[in-house]
Amino acid sequence: MPEDIRAVSADEYWSVLRRKWGALASYRYIGRSHGRGNEIVVRHDMRNAAGGIMAAPLCIASPESGGFSDETSVPNPIIASMQILDDARGVRAIVTRGEVFHAGRQLGFSRTSVVDADEPGRVIALSSGAGISIGTVPPGGDGQLTAGEGPPIDVEDRPDMPRLHEFFGGVRHSLGTWTLPPLADEQSSPDGALHLGPSHIILEAAATDLGNDRAGTDRLQIQSWHVMFVARGKVGPFTTDGQAFDGGAGTVGCRVTLRDEGNDSRVISVGSALFRPA
Repeated sequence: MPEDIRAVSADEYWSVLRRKWGALASYRYIGRSHGRGNEIVVRHDMRNAAGGIMAAPLCIASPESGGFSDETSVPNPIIASMQILDDARGVRAIVTRGEVFHAGRQLGFSRTSVVDADEPGRVIALSSGAGISIGTVPPGGDGQLTAGEGPPIDVEDRPDMPRLHEFFGGVRHSLGTWTLPPLADEQSSPDGALHLGPSHIILEAAATDLGNDRAGTDRLQIQSWHVMFVARGKVGPFTTDGQAFDGGAGTVGCRVTLRDEGNDSRVISVGSALFRPA
């Protein structure tokens, strides 16, 4: 099992953190790079069956940490809320612009605008959320994370490329029931728990599955996405379940739950989605 950075000695802390960030795939796989600022190229695997943008890559691109960073604390997400205004058809890349409202001793609140990189006046989505600090860090962290984060993973963008859930090991078992494998370094945050990236990806996969079935079509666009991170996923495998509901004007609502099967099926996150006809 991945180690918890909070159990590492002060002398080893920053070298271990650099190694952990080098192994974590969430940000590197979607192409986030400090050298490129906050711009992320929109690939085919970030789009749904109707060609619109998915919620998970937007949430990974704009993780609502409440202003806490790994250089100053041990951050954990609490809430991520995403409203998608534009399905981003024809958009080459997105840029995220975040701001922090309050970062206290343990709790912080933030929000992010996601815009078209080539046409900044075109707003793709609005995000907001909260994060918490679950630990302190030793001195000497300035620049450590930037130096330690690995380069983006080279991904060939093509129409038949693997879906995001496939890269992270997600598997569909039945309607709304999807699993992620036992926890590994590639999916683990520095505190040794399931990272927000794979969590968003598998929850959205399950919600989309349920929504498509309820609507009788996969020509849907997710419009609103809300996730609460209830507890740390420490073991795995991680399994989803959920429900879908009819709404007005062809909309479908879904709620999904992610459980840590290796830890007494403990609920670790819950999500809700609103889909509209694409």
